[in-house]
Amino acid sequence: MEHYLDNSATTKVCPEAAQAALRAMTEVYGNPSSTHTLGREAKKLLEASRRQVAAALGCKSQELVFTSCGSESDNWALLSGARAARRRGGHILSSQAEHDAVRKTLDRLEAEGYEVTRLRPGPDGAIAPQAVAEALREDTVLVSLMLVNNETGAVTDIGAVSRLLRRAGSAALLHTDAVQALGKIPFTAKSLGADLISVSGHKLHAPKGVGALYIRGGLRLRPYLTGGSQEEGRRAGTEALPQIAAFGTACQIAMAGLEENGRRMGALRQRAIDRLTVSLPELRVIGGGAPHILSLSLPGYRSEVLMNVLEAREVYVSKSSACKKGGRSHVLEAMGLDERTIDGALRVSLSRYSTAEDIDALCQGLEDAARTLRH
Repeated sequence: MEHYLDNSATTKVCPEAAQAALRAMTEVYGNPSSTHTLGREAKKLLEASRRQVAAALGCKSQELVFTSCGSESDNWALLSGARAARRRGGHILSSQAEHDAVRKTLDRLEAEGYEVTRLRPGPDGAIAPQAVAEALREDTVLVSLMLVNNETGAVTDIGAVSRLLRRAGSAALLHTDAVQALGKIPFTAKSLGADLISVSGHKLHAPKGVGALYIRGGLRLRPYLTGGSQEEGRRAGTEALPQIAAFGTACQIAMAGLEENGRRMGALRQRAIDRLTVSLPELRVIGGGAPHILSLSLPGYRSEVLMNVLEAREVYVSKSSACKKGGRSHVLEAMGLDERTIDGALRVSLSRYSTAEDIDALCQGLEDAARTLRH
């Protein structure tokens, strides 16, 4: 029996989202930019889906632009956001625990002459608002911090960061990568106070290949992709309507069950912690905050070996972000963890489809692996 616990890498597409995509591919298949009947029907579906995703973010539909993924949204927000504010300064604030889509884009901006301050996460894996306040400068033009860390589940208080920027009279744009947060923890664009918010579909049971960028009303952001006039001239390229329709449906379902699913995932996460901290006293729980991500480590064991043992039992987890392709976690390094802990770390990530049986299979697998490897 399969026990899939790698939902931060990607989620299974829910039947409702798959059906929405199929309908868009086989029935509402016109180009939303076409002016004939089929095109108008496609445009109507596009805008209905936009309203569904916007409702999940608590924003106006005109503040939402569809992209291909969270990484594109991150790249667009950082590159265009920093360049738009270049005349005001060249300093950017971020952290050492960001997703590679942010980290590598910051490297690119540094090569263009921007100065980037990367804050170190605290023991819980989050970035303290006070650390932002202390690093903020008059020439800071952009702040980019992840809402929920994709490896540890640590939650950074973006709302508090937004408020301190306002109190300081800073004109810096605030961007947050909320890919791991949408549909998992409650928030709205207003509660975050961010100017730019990146989200993705395949983390909440929509297909891969669709994301979105929230752009605060009144903020003019130079297009990242140029060509046609799609998305009100903000992003060129024919909209991927099947994925977008599925994204909208997945958002609607996720938000309807947000509180209940959050409680369920949190209880399952705690079930694993309660059992493993007793049966494996050497086990270490790393950071945390969000209900659906559990970062743990068995210091002295190798993540790859533990994963292989679990995979043989059809229990699927990861050692860090899927984008790292096996490399050592920069997030855990930034937290100052020792090499033995980092090298024995696993990421367990849940969805609304996760069950107690999945957690029990994980625990049994780790207990058996530790008992075998000791000898």
